Amino acid sequence: MNKRDVMELRRRFKKDNCTISRLAGCYVDAYKNKLLTFNENFLNLPEEEFYKYMDLAKKTLGGTIGNNLLELDFPGEEEEPGGRQQFYMGLKSSDLKNEDLLERLYDLIIENYVHTGNYLILVFKDTYDIMSRTSDNMKLDESEEVYEYILVSICPVDLSKPGLGYREDEKRIGARIRDWIVGAPETGFLFPAFNDRSSDIHKADYYIRDAKDSHPEFIEEVLGCSVRRTATELKQKFQAIVKSAYGRDEEQAKLVLSDIAESIGNRVEELRADAENGVSSASPVVLNDRVIDEILEENDVKGSQAQSIKDICHDEFADEAPLLENLVTEKELEKGRAERRERELVKENAQLKERLSVTNTEGDVIVNVDPSLEGRISSRIIDDQKFVLIPVTDDDSIVINGHETDI
Repeated sequence: MNKRDVMELRRRFKKDNCTISRLAGCYVDAYKNKLLTFNENFLNLPEEEFYKYMDLAKKTLGGTIGNNLLELDFPGEEEEPGGRQQFYMGLKSSDLKNEDLLERLYDLIIENYVHTGNYLILVFKDTYDIMSRTSDNMKLDESEEVYEYILVSICPVDLSKPGLGYREDEKRIGARIRDWIVGAPETGFLFPAFNDRSSDIHKADYYIRDAKDSHPEFIEEVLGCSVRRTATELKQKFQAIVKSAYGRDEEQAKLVLSDIAESIGNRVEELRADAENGVSSASPVVLNDRVIDEILEENDVKGSQAQSIKDICHDEFADEAPLLENLVTEKELEKGRAERRERELVKENAQLKERLSVTNTEGDVIVNVDPSLEGRISSRIIDDQKFVLIPVTDDDSIVINGHETDI
């Protein structure tokens, strides 16, 4: 699935384009009890409900690919009779009219979905007549494929916030009646996957609102697919690996992470520039063993820390290496660069003060001057007192003990 595929489906969730035929659902409480199930013709819904449900379906295809939207593969055994893929094929083919299959879906989700509080399971059935397109993306009046799919959305249901409101029946201001409100989807999936404007029954497109938690239990037990981590999860894991290499020295770990992020950011910027200039080799780069070696060497990470980072990364990312571009954001990169500039300025300031300081120790005088002024220095005895003379001009800067002085 690519961004273009996602946008093509999302654009269809409008009144004029919508072809969703059926909607089924199950309302579940915090104790995993089914409080309500329903199954309705979608086009017969009252207009206000129609738009609200359609908005929830659209949001289940929101976010960033690789972070909020993951393309998941069904293992071979799940495509055999009794497997999850076969189950979803049957559910799709039933047009959501087989209540036993719907109940099995609800039970699968209720048993395996980790959530505190009430939630609503929604199942949409849609049929999309995919029109052919020309090379310049213009539609042709001929059908290329009929894409039938189900879209499952799981939405939290929470009590509205307490507050004051107008009690019309009592003609007074009083406590507002709190309602159970359906929120935006937290997770969901599309089956079959929509890949290159075509149906792919070997995959499912999985949505997760919070990219910090992909709910691997849902992926494995509800969908029966191989677990994939979001870009955010992979990034957090990499940062944790670097931090663990420095033990309790959190400050040093922070500095190293900042330097590594800058190195990664520079590489990503170079790749983007190459891509814009049409360089054919400018493809996305993953954090493999070679790249890790190069980045650690660039930032002078050596010894046991370097070996620990390389060994753990090799094992952790053997099957799923993160893209470099997902390991650092522009905001983090700018913050790291600002911190580096601040550290360099502090260091330079300390060195400057040391060069320009005058130190008196038991009658000794140590004067640091710019090398260009050494030819002016002379000594003279005045009234039996020896002096060191340094002639100055109006353009010379005189700093004594770190403070600029006019003489």
